Amino acid sequence: MTVDDADLAEHFGSSTHFGPPGYPELMPPCDTPRLRLREMTDDDLDDMAALLGDPQVMEYYPHPKDRTEAATWIRWNRRNYAEHGFGLWIVETRTGEFIGDCGLTWQTVNGIPHLEVGFHVKPSAQGNGFATEAALACLDHAREFELVAILTAIIHRDNRPLQRVAEKLGMQRNPELRHKSPDHEVFSLHL
Repeated sequence: MTVDDADLAEHFGSSTHFGPPGYPELMPPCDTPRLRLREMTDDDLDDMAALLGDPQVMEYYPHPKDRTEAATWIRWNRRNYAEHGFGLWIVETRTGEFIGDCGLTWQTVNGIPHLEVGFHVKPSAQGNGFATEAALACLDHAREFELVAILTAIIHRDNRPLQRVAEKLGMQRNPELRHKSPDHEVFSLHL
């Protein structure tokens, strides 16, 4: 099955270049004490298909993704790298164990693009602070390169674990910012 650019935009957000000119070349955030963030490649399909196909990880999505959708996810991120200089990166331990993905993507809030920090962590690695550690690296990356003035996180209203991660990042619910889904709240942080 082939998925075209319109399908990518519909499922994952527009690919239109929203940011300021002169984005840095592809450069993942710096390593953390326990984690390494790197570019997502086609070689990551098995891990990404398992991650995005896991019902626990995808509990607040319409449905878990199948292998074809996971391949589309990888292509979407590779296109984000090329167009914006960032996207979601693979998160691994320093020893190379796959943990999940984390990064920065453009999402529509109040009808306009906002930069969001997002992540997915495999169930066996949850509860170890990996999401917070990786998301902090991405937040620092956005701040270092002055990508935006406000960073957002779009979180389902019932997803308390992700809300706690956002709070650890210093984010707060922002009732002035609305996502198209009434089931989601927008957290934000001025950088």
